[in-house]
Amino acid sequence: MAQIEANGMTLVAEPAEADALIINTCGFIDAAKEESVNSIVEAVEMKKRGDIRQLFVAGCLSERYRADLEKELPEVDRFFGVTDFRAIIETLGGSYKYELLGERHLSSPSHSAYLKISEGCDRPCSFCAIPIMRGQHVSTPIEKLVHEATFLREKGTKELILIAQDTTYYGLDLYGERRLPRLLGELADIDGIEWIRLMYAYPSRFPLEALDVMRERDNICRYIDIPLQHADDALLKSMRRGITRRATEELLTEIRHRLPGAAIRTTFIVGYPGETEESFRTLHDFVAEQQFDRLGVFLYSREENTTADILGDPIPHEVKEQRRDALMELQSGISLTKNKARIGDDMRVLCDRIEGDFIVARSEFDAPEVDNEVLVPLGDFNGSPPLGDFVDVAITDAEEYDLMASKRR
Repeated sequence: MAQIEANGMTLVAEPAEADALIINTCGFIDAAKEESVNSIVEAVEMKKRGDIRQLFVAGCLSERYRADLEKELPEVDRFFGVTDFRAIIETLGGSYKYELLGERHLSSPSHSAYLKISEGCDRPCSFCAIPIMRGQHVSTPIEKLVHEATFLREKGTKELILIAQDTTYYGLDLYGERRLPRLLGELADIDGIEWIRLMYAYPSRFPLEALDVMRERDNICRYIDIPLQHADDALLKSMRRGITRRATEELLTEIRHRLPGAAIRTTFIVGYPGETEESFRTLHDFVAEQQFDRLGVFLYSREENTTADILGDPIPHEVKEQRRDALMELQSGISLTKNKARIGDDMRVLCDRIEGDFIVARSEFDAPEVDNEVLVPLGDFNGSPPLGDFVDVAITDAEEYDLMASKRR
């Protein structure tokens, strides 16, 4: 997007306002594929009506199914893969400007930005098609990430959210060792970056030294997103996760020991082939025992050309939904209990947006879009809402996934 702007073209907010439309797609799970295809079909109709002149499709779905899409959707002018940025710019009539590498157009509010530290994945997870679409793990050098983070800070960013397909693998390909601890330290040294948040931390061979850096640096959030996927040993083996339940429990204990008070977020898959009622009960009991702060559940999606593809998809969709609902009902109670325990606490929050009569904010224990929110009455700010700023609040009430608060006087 920064390259598009640098070439004198204008980005617009609504598709109907555009001459050329670029759809960035996902090809990871069935629901995302369906959403991507529906968006393309809708754009094709816009082109037929003359609302747009050119239609391009990029991203994972295009990378994975380009030949099929070209056959089924001839109205699309061109399909691009996940890293065909130069080709996109040149097709639009511009030139790719290498001096802009590390600079970005911020599509999210400037106070919070995602920083992608690597691309691709070397993990052999049986259910996952990401390596097929994104290739092997390639780390971005530390100096480039520091440059990009500094650029973001100059644009007003206060929170960096570190993402990758696998953040804990960072550095192995470039430096011969996991360099996540060093990267965290160097990013924390950037003046003005007040929160650094770690997402997508693979549990197997987790670099424990990163926890020490997180504890020692005040501007690294006591928050870690660590997708575990399951707790039954037989399923973990079939999933090729490279970790057992016991090793997972030991890691969670170590995280809580080295990083006291940290919020742990995780995700699980239900309905994987071979998940019996007994193995689901194992997962349910594991969630009850561990009392995760944040939790999400995905239904298993069969992906062609993955190693789990040969197992089929034998568990009925309605059974998957029942298991997801059971886990989320359990987590709802856990989250409510944890949130009620915070009533009366003082908390520093980052103000994201206004909804109705409230400012919607987040604590250091919450990532945007997926976690809890803190609602503060607009009236507490005398007509000057501090969007993008930190404020100190007192927690006054709690629901399952929201906290209510008032501004501290």
